[in-house]
Amino acid sequence: MSVPVFLELVEMKAKTASVFPFIIGMCFSAFYLHQVNWGLAIIFFVAMFLFNMAVDIMDNYNDYHHAVDTVNYKKKTNIIGRENLNPNLILALLLTFSAIAALLGIYLVYRTDWPLLLMGIFCFLVGIFYSSGPHPLSGLPLGEFFSGFTMGFMIILISVYVNSYQIFAWNWSTLWRLVIIALPDQLWISNLMLANNLCDMQEDENNHRHTIIHYIGIKNGLRAYCTKNVVAFVMIIISPFLGIAPWTVLLTLLIIPFVYQQTKQLVHKQVKSQTFLSGVRTLLVGSACQAVTYLLGIGLSNLMH
Repeated sequence: MSVPVFLELVEMKAKTASVFPFIIGMCFSAFYLHQVNWGLAIIFFVAMFLFNMAVDIMDNYNDYHHAVDTVNYKKKTNIIGRENLNPNLILALLLTFSAIAALLGIYLVYRTDWPLLLMGIFCFLVGIFYSSGPHPLSGLPLGEFFSGFTMGFMIILISVYVNSYQIFAWNWSTLWRLVIIALPDQLWISNLMLANNLCDMQEDENNHRHTIIHYIGIKNGLRAYCTKNVVAFVMIIISPFLGIAPWTVLLTLLIIPFVYQQTKQLVHKQVKSQTFLSGVRTLLVGSACQAVTYLLGIGLSNLMH
C-alpha cells in the first residue's frame, strides 16, 4: 500500500476535525483553569489520532462490504475496491489502531479518574457504530449530530479533563462555558458531514443510506449549513466577553469573507469532486484560526506577566 493510498484510506485530509479540538481544549485548560499536563495530553493525542484513523478505515471497510451499488461504488469509488486493497490487511490495520488506542485510554483512566472511562466508552461506541451495524450512524439523520458532538465537544472536554482532572468541576458553570468554546468546531465538523451528504445525496439513495438530506431536502440542508456557520462566529465573538478566551480570538472574524466565499460555492453547486472541499477548507481554516488566535492570546498574556 502506497503512502498516498494509506493517507486516503485514513482520510488524513479531515484530521483537522480532531487535532484542533484537542488544541482548543488544551488552550481552555491553560487559559481558564490554569492547568496543563503535557505527559497525559500527548498520550491522549496519540490515542485519539489512532482511533480517529481506525474509525475512518472502518467507514471505508464497511462501505465496501455493504455497498448495494457493486458496479460503480464498490469497484470504482470506494478506495478498497478502486485500489484493489486486501480487505484482510485493512481489517488488521483497523484492529491494531483500535487496540493501541484502547490500551492508551485505559492507562489514562488509571492516571486520572473514572469519568474519563465513561467519556472514552461513549466515544468508542460512537466511532464503532458510526459505520457499523444494521443502521450505521453515518447513514442516518443523526450522523451530523454525533460526528459534531463527538469530534467537536467530546474531544475538547476530554482534552480539558486530562489536563485539569485534579481540579475539574462537573457542574453547569464549567460545562456551559465548554459548550460555547466547543460549539464553533462542533458546528464546522457537523457541516463537513452535511456537505458530504449534500454532495452524495444520489449515491446515498442508491446505497439505501437515508441521511438527513433524504428527509429535509437539498434546500433546507443548505440553509442549515449557512446557519451553523453564522452561529459558529457568534460563539467566537461572545467567548472573550465571558472571560473564557483571550480577546485575540476575535481575529478569527477576519476569515468571514473566506468562509462566505466557500459557502457560496457549495450553495451554488453540490458536486463531490468540485465543492465538497469547501466544507473541508471551512473546517480547516476556521478551527485553525480559533486555535492559533487562542494560543496567541495565551502567549501574549504570559509575556505581559
